[in-house]
Amino acid sequence: MTIQRDSFTRPLIAAAMVVASTFAAVAQKAPVPTRVRGTIENADGDMLQVKSRSGEEVKLHIAPDARVVGVTRISLADIKVGSFVGATTVPGPDGGNNAVEVHVFPENMRGTGEGSRPYDLKPNSSMTNATVSESVVGNDGHTLLVKYKDGEKKVFVSDMTPVVTFVPGDKSELKAGAQVIAFMKQLPDGSFETDRLSVGRDGLTPPM
Repeated sequence: MTIQRDSFTRPLIAAAMVVASTFAAVAQKAPVPTRVRGTIENADGDMLQVKSRSGEEVKLHIAPDARVVGVTRISLADIKVGSFVGATTVPGPDGGNNAVEVHVFPENMRGTGEGSRPYDLKPNSSMTNATVSESVVGNDGHTLLVKYKDGEKKVFVSDMTPVVTFVPGDKSELKAGAQVIAFMKQLPDGSFETDRLSVGRDGLTPPM
């Protein structure tokens, strides 16, 4: 009976090992990125070829209903109490939150992505979309207290931090040389599609 039991259980153990290794391979598979930042190298109809900032070549199909917004520079002084902003921050040496960039949303985009979450711009960076409730001017920048529905955060914005806002754009701006951030998804055939793109104006590289 022992021999029969072994001959029965060994195939089950082998099968279980195969299933486990398959799940491990799936778990270790790199996630598909949700955005690409880079330069448009070629625009042909509804297809874009983008060279990412890290050097990869990415081909994107532009969705028929794709939304394009322009990104343009503004000054630190344009951030007011009551402004709805997005701030990419990294931990400072003093434990505070230092802004890598700040984008001020126009009024019709107020509430977009409200909250604070990890972000992929830099190591240990986070993105906080919130309303400015206080702004304290210092010798080398502003300290903002921003509030969102689940909390608040103090953010230091230096005089050298890029500050931008969004303006209406259109697909005619999607041409070779333009600096873009394209939000993308992978289609069932493995290709990529974008339905939201931010384009830098006047040679600007969108900093977010």
